[in-house]
Amino acid sequence: MVDAIIWVFASILGAFRDVAYAVSHPQEWLAWLPYINQTMPTPEVKESLMRFIYYGASKELFFVLLTLFLILTAVGLWRRPVMWAYVRGLEWFANGLGRLVAWAGLIMVIQQIVIVFLQRIFRVATIELGAFGIGFEKDLSWWSEELKLYNAMIVALCVTYTFVQGGHVRVDLIYAGVSYRTKKAIDMFGSLFFMIPVATLTWLFAWFFFWRVMVVPNTSASDSLDKLLLKARAVRWNIETIGFSPNGFDAYFLFKLLILTFVALTFLHALAFFWRNLLEFIEGPAAEGKHLDKDTLGQGEEAYEGTH
Repeated sequence: MVDAIIWVFASILGAFRDVAYAVSHPQEWLAWLPYINQTMPTPEVKESLMRFIYYGASKELFFVLLTLFLILTAVGLWRRPVMWAYVRGLEWFANGLGRLVAWAGLIMVIQQIVIVFLQRIFRVATIELGAFGIGFEKDLSWWSEELKLYNAMIVALCVTYTFVQGGHVRVDLIYAGVSYRTKKAIDMFGSLFFMIPVATLTWLFAWFFFWRVMVVPNTSASDSLDKLLLKARAVRWNIETIGFSPNGFDAYFLFKLLILTFVALTFLHALAFFWRNLLEFIEGPAAEGKHLDKDTLGQGEEAYEGTH
């Protein structure tokens, strides 16, 4: 037990060293960026990609994020307006992104109608979009399969917006009957011991799932850094472009990227939710819903809000 506590504190202190080294040596983990989907010219560039893959789901990154969370929380407790700024900023981001991506639902409906008319009435086989002399032409089956991307965007990118708006289903066994501060304690506990751990575990799987469709040879969560550096000798881009049909949608790697985005947004909002409930716990019932930007259906429709 003592050894575990010492290891945690040593890892937290080591996070400062890791951040300083990463900032001062960006070429060791970012040199691959100019060569996305191109031949990587040197072994050093290939090794930088493998370091990026390794550290993107490593214990070092976890302790960097944990240390940052502890520092931000300590500063916020010292100056509560600063913590309210964290909450407002993260909720503003969640609301803004969700409200923007929600328009993908309308685009999805319009595109489906266009596909049906062109396919069933006009017997058109392809759709071409063009502007300023640049054209983009794809088979109707490509546009039809691409509709799934809009749906995935709505699910992955609107998740925290829905959370802020109170739109998620909540199974209540004891919550409604407990006191105000007990509710806040339950929400803080849920943030720290359910949302963040689940998001962390999902990230570990999703991170390597994403890179499996981006490069070969395949990487694994069980690979050590030394093993990945050995694989760097043969690494090359192999971005997934295979559709379910010969002319179908061929950018399915975007769905894997959306999984990562979904997890990152969930993790960020778990922090915002914890900080909001901590502030409301400290400041009392008068602070409940403070600075909360919720959509409204209009006067007289309050009974239906939060049920969509």
